[in-house]
Amino acid sequence: MDHKQILLITAETLGQGPAELGERLIGAFFHTLAESSTPPATIILMNSGVKIAVDGARTVSDLQTLAAAGVEILACGTCLGYFELRDRLAVGKVSNMYEIAGKLMEAPRVVSL
Repeated sequence: MDHKQILLITAETLGQGPAELGERLIGAFFHTLAESSTPPATIILMNSGVKIAVDGARTVSDLQTLAAAGVEILACGTCLGYFELRDRLAVGKVSNMYEIAGKLMEAPRVVSL
């Protein structure tokens, strides 16, 4: 993949405001990204952002599409454990802070939502 940017997701919603709207927006964002010709190299999910990659999340199929296209998806293991979701991860791999910090520090560009 030519694109080196990293997408950092730290919440299960997009933006500030009503949670229901934020859930719709994050769903629309990932649906659009899955159809994009310029996806990021890596998507890092931290804090409640890990919730978008678990069974039942509306974003799972779009994340699976991105993963199939070669996008690396990393989910914070500490975060999954905190929310008791480790066994429900549906897409991506469980990661740790060493790998996440390394990816963020080596990336030429990080986009945080």
